[in-house]
Amino acid sequence: MRTLAKSALPLTLLALASCGQQATPATPAAPGAIGVEAGDDACKVSSTTAPAGTITFDVRNTGSQVTEFYLLGDGDKIISEVENIGPGMNRQLVAQVPEGGKYTTACKPGMQGDGIRGEFTVTGSAQAVTSPEAARAVATYKSYVDRQAEELKAGTGEFVQAVKAGDVERAKALYPKARLPWERIEPVAESFGDLDPKIDGREADLEPGQPFTGYHRLEKDLWVTGLQPDSPAIADQLAADVDQLVAQARGVEPTPADVANGAKELLDEVATGKVTGEEEIFSHTDLWDFQANVDGAEQVVESLRPVLSAKDPQLLGELDRDFASVRSLLDRYKTGDGFKLYQELTPEQVKELAAAVDALSEPLSTTAGVVTR
Repeated sequence: MRTLAKSALPLTLLALASCGQQATPATPAAPGAIGVEAGDDACKVSSTTAPAGTITFDVRNTGSQVTEFYLLGDGDKIISEVENIGPGMNRQLVAQVPEGGKYTTACKPGMQGDGIRGEFTVTGSAQAVTSPEAARAVATYKSYVDRQAEELKAGTGEFVQAVKAGDVERAKALYPKARLPWERIEPVAESFGDLDPKIDGREADLEPGQPFTGYHRLEKDLWVTGLQPDSPAIADQLAADVDQLVAQARGVEPTPADVANGAKELLDEVATGKVTGEEEIFSHTDLWDFQANVDGAEQVVESLRPVLSAKDPQLLGELDRDFASVRSLLDRYKTGDGFKLYQELTPEQVKELAAAVDALSEPLSTTAGVVTR
């Protein structure tokens, strides 16, 4: 699980993105939902036990900071999460938990640290019941993940070779392109424990004594310090870590809720990283990542389209309109086969992007509840 060290700037931008939204009612959004009041210094969960199966949390931010809510398993494995919950906002978290046992809930006011934690017990066990339409949707998305994983391996290999050859300009050109598949399937990539911080850890997020490795270490070498004596070794380790992740990704068997929640997580990645400029702080290639996160979220909706069309065509229409709005904004900043550097955008343009992502995030957060009902 990533520990995010956030500065005041992203919280300000997140507040701007949320300020136009009206607070949603405090009552649970789904029958049987477990209410969560996520405050600045408390995380009140209305029930600390639930039967195995589909568990829905209705999370209301009663505090003054942007917050997150997690359901964690052994070793802090993320079972499900919802991020970017502005003050006064409600978000729904749908988790499919087939096995009973001890779990942990966590609210993270300010999106920092380990969060305010509590014990949560799941009783019994549950057989997953998936409709043929939902099963096909999962298979479609799994094929997409497999293709992106292979593209990630190939693109990273080419980038690594440029770094090792000392070809700085070529490595710079390849860097944002190599990262696109990672950003498209980031929720899957983040599920592999230590591989995520090794591959994609940012310098600002490092714990004391934690080595700075992966894409962002090489990003700093290329754009700030110049290639270092250990840059080739860092590049080799990145390639090895990506190979390991690709091998593990082949064994991922997501549930319909996992797929739907993944789309929301991708939009949260935009809201909590890309839109702030923190993700690519040295290269300023954030808009490439932004586009890839939107690509991945839109692929989730495309995979789930038959299910959503049957269960909630109005929601599907709203999602299509909101995705089109975000893409229209991104198209303004395209140049050649890439994008403008992020620091070239004005504060007003950044705010406009944040508001569009927030508008899309709202209906997207309900998708898991629709596909699992």
